[in-house]
Amino acid sequence: MDLSTITVLAQAATDPEAYGANAGRAIALGVGGGLGAVGAGIGIGQIFGKVIESVTRQPEMKDEITSIQWLGFALCEACFFYGLVAGLIAFFL
Repeated sequence: MDLSTITVLAQAATDPEAYGANAGRAIALGVGGGLGAVGAGIGIGQIFGKVIESVTRQPEMKDEITSIQWLGFALCEACFFYGLVAGLIAFFL
């Protein structure tokens, strides 16, 4: 984004009429990124909570559980980035 786009977005925050017909694009970007972040946050919280439970039940499996944990973490983060990219696509198309 260039400086003029940022200026228009800043004006839209204070005066919705200044943004005009493109207000839906900004909303799409916010919704795409926001819902992706919420979903990723919930998923990551559940992953780490279950890892703590699993390691306390079977400490000898810590290395295997930790490797699976990072795979789940990466997949949850990928979902966030898919939401963000979808929002960006909706913003620029």
